Amino acid sequence: MSEFPGTSWLDRYVSRVNADAEMGVIGDWLSATFTLTFGDARYAVVVDKGRITKLIPSPRFDVRAPFGFRAPVDVWRKFLSPDPPPLYHDFFAMLMRVPDFVIEGDSLIAMQNARALHRMMNIMRETGAPNA
Repeated sequence: MSEFPGTSWLDRYVSRVNADAEMGVIGDWLSATFTLTFGDARYAVVVDKGRITKLIPSPRFDVRAPFGFRAPVDVWRKFLSPDPPPLYHDFFAMLMRVPDFVIEGDSLIAMQNARALHRMMNIMRETGAPNA
């Protein structure tokens, strides 16, 4: 069994973000690298004008990522479930009320791109729970 969330799920997620019409409009201003950490599995997400151009598993110190989102796998599973419990249904609700869902690094940069990041997280939920 691969590490959560698994390569096939991540590939589906990247394809959905890159094909999303709304991201095509609001993503023009998002060009940054950020991290997503699912328990022990960490990925750097390289975004250029709202399109994910690269996903780097287990990024090292040579990958500059000014901010990221980290949570244990069970928190991500709740967020990605078909019927999430209260507070796990939305990216911002989790940031405000789920202590294990953490924004790392420069939160100002993240919040300057809040609309596009919120859409990316909604697409993540729409992609569904990984089978990993």
